[in-house]
Amino acid sequence: QVHLVESGGGSVQAGGSLRLSCLASGKNPGNTYCMGWFRQAPGKAREAVAVLDADGPTSYADSVRGRFIISEDAAKATLYLQMNSLKPEDTAMYYCAAEVSYDCYAGSWWPNNYWGQGTQVTVSS
Repeated sequence: QVHLVESGGGSVQAGGSLRLSCLASGKNPGNTYCMGWFRQAPGKAREAVAVLDADGPTSYADSVRGRFIISEDAAKATLYLQMNSLKPEDTAMYYCAAEVSYDCYAGSWWPNNYWGQGTQVTVSS
């Protein structure tokens, strides 16, 4: 059972930066995992923001490409989302997710197994 705990959310002005962290525990070293960040704004569907494929490639939603960077520190079992040049439309609850899988890309991968509880990001204009 994989347990995901997000942190790092908060309130920031437009143009600012935040770094989200997701501590993952319980991963089986014999499995390959895709991991990613998703977000959900009030009244909107949850959407993929950034995905880290099990083999290393990253992919991003068009709305964040060039501003957000997904990365992983395997030694710390932590997934990160560096968010730069934040916009008010980035305001949402951000969720970390994981699944035993491969060939995962933003827009085509939807994890069914493991989700964190979310961390709120609020960007003011």
